[in-house]
Amino acid sequence: MHQTHNTLSEIIRAQSIELLNKHLAAAIDLHAQVKQAHWNVRGPGFIAIHELFDKVSVEVEKVSDLIAERVGALGGAAHGTVQAAAERSFLVPYPLDIAAVQEHVFAVSGTLAAFGQSAREAINLASTFGDADTADVFTEISRGVDQQLWFVESHLAPKK
Repeated sequence: MHQTHNTLSEIIRAQSIELLNKHLAAAIDLHAQVKQAHWNVRGPGFIAIHELFDKVSVEVEKVSDLIAERVGALGGAAHGTVQAAAERSFLVPYPLDIAAVQEHVFAVSGTLAAFGQSAREAINLASTFGDADTADVFTEISRGVDQQLWFVESHLAPKK
């Protein structure tokens, strides 16, 4: 870790940096998955879903930046390469053989939900470490991911 005047203990900062880097890898993967859907979606309602996925990808990219900047604020190094993301992401790999709108909506919804669940778990972990600010970062992330999930899932047919 880099020297910092941050008053959190080195132990707390190290635990938070590890947790944040885990989520940075997944956020980079999530961004790539949403772009995969954006580039490859086909079918009725194409333009609406194509544009929605592009907007979701922009919001997810902001999550990556928020996480990486918190790592830096704690004196850590953000592990934000594609190679690091591929090695460390906890998300299920995105299916490369789908094209239909509903298939992509379902796949993107699933990966957003998984990332959101992990962010909620990270809130509790960071609080347990004694890092309320990192917990707050994950709260912000969770809220934003839930909103993006709502936007995407709104394109699924309602169940009766």
